[in-house]
Amino acid sequence: MLEWAVMTIEYWRADRHAERRPLLTGRGRIKAALRGWFAAEGFTEVECGAVQRSPGNETHLHAFACNWRPEGGATEVRYLHTSPEFAAKKLLAAGETRIVDFARVWRNGEVGPLHAPEFTMVEWYRTAAPWTAVMDDAVALCRVAAGGGNGILRWRDRTCDPHAEPEILTVTAAFARYAAIDLAAVLGNRDGLAIVVAAQGITVSADDNWSDLFSKVIVTRIEPHLGQGHLTLLTEYPIAEAALARPCPADSRFAERFEIYACGVELANGFGELTDAAEQRRRFEADMAEKQRRYGERYPIDEEFLAALAFMPPASGVALGFERLALLCLGGRHINDMIWTPFPV
Repeated sequence: MLEWAVMTIEYWRADRHAERRPLLTGRGRIKAALRGWFAAEGFTEVECGAVQRSPGNETHLHAFACNWRPEGGATEVRYLHTSPEFAAKKLLAAGETRIVDFARVWRNGEVGPLHAPEFTMVEWYRTAAPWTAVMDDAVALCRVAAGGGNGILRWRDRTCDPHAEPEILTVTAAFARYAAIDLAAVLGNRDGLAIVVAAQGITVSADDNWSDLFSKVIVTRIEPHLGQGHLTLLTEYPIAEAALARPCPADSRFAERFEIYACGVELANGFGELTDAAEQRRRFEADMAEKQRRYGERYPIDEEFLAALAFMPPASGVALGFERLALLCLGGRHINDMIWTPFPV
C-alpha cells in the first residue's frame, strides 16, 4: 500500500489509482447497501445545504468560513457545516419523520489516519423513537456494511465481528473498569477529577478543564478496549459532554448519548435529541465562551434552529463517519483509502 501522503498529492497517477480502485469501488458497494437499508426502513433521503449561518457550536470543532456576496449587498460570512444537524432538525420541525443524509461535511484542521478535513457523514433521525432505537440502527448498519466488505471489521491488528452480540457499557462503568475512577463522585469537580486522573499516570496541565480531563481518560484508558471482538455501545455520557442531547430521565446528571466502537475506533455518535430551546441556547453560549477563551473565535448561534426546536417533535438521531466504517470493512489503512479525491493538504 502506498503512503497516504503520496496518494493525496498524486492520486491521479494511473498506477496509484489502480492500487486504490478496489477499495474505492468497495466503498460504493457499502454505500449502496446502506442506502438500501434506509429505504427498506422507510427513510426519506434528504440533502441538507452545506453552507450555513452557523457551522455548529461545539468548542473543539473548527469550521471552514466562506464569503457570500449578494448582488448589491455587503459581504456576509457563512460556513461549511461540520454536520447537517441543524438543517436536518429544521426538516423534522417541518414534518419529516424519518430522514437520512449522506452529507459532505468539513472540519478544519482534522488530518490523520482516521480524520479527513472533508468527509461523508451519514446522519439519520427518527421522530417518536427512543434513543435505543437508533442504537439498534447503528448496529444494523455496521452489519450491513460488513456484508459489502470483508464480513468483519478490521483496524490494524484488531478485529470485530459485527454480528456478535454487542456490548452495552455506560461511561460510568467504563471509567470504573478501565481507569479505576468513580466518575459520579467527581462530576463537575475539576480538581477532584484531576487528582484521580494524575493518579492514573495521565498528564494534567494547569489549563485542563473538566472536559479536557474527561477526554484524556476516554482516549488513553477506555477507547483502546472498546469494540474488541464485538461492537461496543458506550452510553450515558455526563450531561456536560452531550451538548445536543436530552438528560436521562432516571438521572439528569447524564445524557441520552451513545457512541459505537469497533476495534477501538469510534464510528458513530447518537442522541436522544434535546428540544428545549432555552437549555440549548445556554449550552451553545457556554461552549462558544469556552471556544473564545481557548481559540480566540466563536461561531454565531443559528437563531432559526432554536426557533425550530419549539416545533420539533421528540426524536433520536445518529451521525456516522462513513469513510471510517468503510475503511474497517475493507481493510484499508488510512481514511484517504476511502476518498476518491483526497483533501489537498
